[in-house]
Amino acid sequence: MLAGPVGEGEIRVSSVPAVNVATVPQRSPLRYPGGKTWLIPHIRQWLGSSAPPVRLLIEPFAGGGIVSLTAVMEGLADRCLVAEIDHDVSAFWHAALRHGDELCDLVMAFRATREAVKDLEASCPNSVLEHGFRTLVLNRTRRGGILAPGASLAKVGENGRGIASRWYPTTIVSRLRKITKFASRITFCETDGVRLLESLTNNLNDGVAVFADPPYTAEGKQAGKRLYAHNEIDHSRVFNALAESASDFLITYDKSPEIISLTHQHGFHAVQVTMTNTHHAQIPELVISRRRMF
Repeated sequence: MLAGPVGEGEIRVSSVPAVNVATVPQRSPLRYPGGKTWLIPHIRQWLGSSAPPVRLLIEPFAGGGIVSLTAVMEGLADRCLVAEIDHDVSAFWHAALRHGDELCDLVMAFRATREAVKDLEASCPNSVLEHGFRTLVLNRTRRGGILAPGASLAKVGENGRGIASRWYPTTIVSRLRKITKFASRITFCETDGVRLLESLTNNLNDGVAVFADPPYTAEGKQAGKRLYAHNEIDHSRVFNALAESASDFLITYDKSPEIISLTHQHGFHAVQVTMTNTHHAQIPELVISRRRMF
């Protein structure tokens, strides 16, 4: 059943369920808090139904970049522009896209012992390659992949394997090599996602689509402060920038009165998807769009 513009009533449930992440190709080497692997069936339907076909997908809050990677690797978009404000995450993307082979060599040579990871954590990188590698290691060895200040290293880990439980060199290298293969179609910039959207407003038109998954701090929610180094965002500016453009878009947010109000204010369409987080809790998320879908 299609969702209409959001009003005072209950938001309808999407006809496309959240997917078991194990059934979706894992394209990103990063384990990102709030990652959108579960949303991939919605992304495929959204981009696949775009007319005209998507020439450029813009992802202003990239994080692990699963949506952009899926789009270019599955032919759902010709190119993507990926942006991220976090300096550590940006270093990873620069290293992966510009120094892929060297990054793969570092991954294969690294042994993820607690001592080695702590030494790397305390180090000061001398190059974007070293910085990107450091980000990747810490992301794969910290609890939940959290890179925000104060995040702790994994102790028990997956299946009791401790700090190295999510360090799979061969798998990580396979994903990095796939990124290298598509690097000519991926443009990365380290910048504020909201300002990027506002600067592109007059240039967003047919053939350009935007996927936005901002850090979730709506309604005073505190999780963003724990998960992300950059977690303060003016959500109304995101909605205003997209409303003023002519481009197709998809936004995802935690379900909250503030976001429902903004969706209603701009006449956007929304559906609700229930996803299961890493703690097996059922979390309702909103999938918001300009046109009716799902």
